Order: sequence, then structure tokens, then C-alpha cells
Amino acid sequence: MNSKTCLVVDDSRMIRRVASRILKELKFETEEAENGQDAIDRCRIDMPDAILLDWNMPIMSGLDFLKQLRKEPTGDKPVVVFCTAERDVLKITEALDAGADEYVMKPFDSDIIESKFFQAGLI
Repeated sequence: MNSKTCLVVDDSRMIRRVASRILKELKFETEEAENGQDAIDRCRIDMPDAILLDWNMPIMSGLDFLKQLRKEPTGDKPVVVFCTAERDVLKITEALDAGADEYVMKPFDSDIIESKFFQAGLI
């Protein structure tokens, strides 16, 4: 069985590393992007199975990335798990309305990621 791919999009290198390590333990192949524009460019080359997406980033925010992603050919395919420190229900609703499948709150750990990826049907 082919392993699934996950693009980790966050402007924090430390968060990308932590998330990638967790995802590798869950048998995902990971790639990293440091902002939404970088992530769109990567998705246009090779659309991942899943995207762990930060909200607040320079150049292109997570929400703008998500809206752009869903307009791309096959951009409806990846399961998008929003990752945010936002506790604002309206922002979470906005992300879900824009096409996010799940969300996790920062700080997260491997149990939270595993649980959300399971709920989203990725594992």
C-alpha cells in the first residue's frame, strides 16, 4: 500500500518539524511549505492527500491558501486540517466554510493529530 502524503504548511520551522515527525510516525510522507504561496506552488506540482495548514502566515494566509486550493484542478481532493491558535469560533467556522475538513488547536500533540486525521478518514 502506498503511503499517503501530507503537506505541512506553517511559517514556523519548529512547528513544521514537530508536525512532520508526528506524521511520519503515522506513516505519512511529508513535505513542508513556509507560507500559502509556497504551498500552492507545491500543490500545483504534486497534490498531496492531506494538508496540515497554519492560519496566520506571511505572504499568503492559510485561509487565502485554502480558498485558492479549492479552485485548483483536483484541489478538492486533499483533506485539509487547519491548525490554529485562534480560539475564535467565527474564524474556525470561516475556515470550515472555505473548505477545511477538520481543525486542531495549537499547541497540538501526536494524539490530537492522530485523532483528527482519523476523524477525517486519513488513517
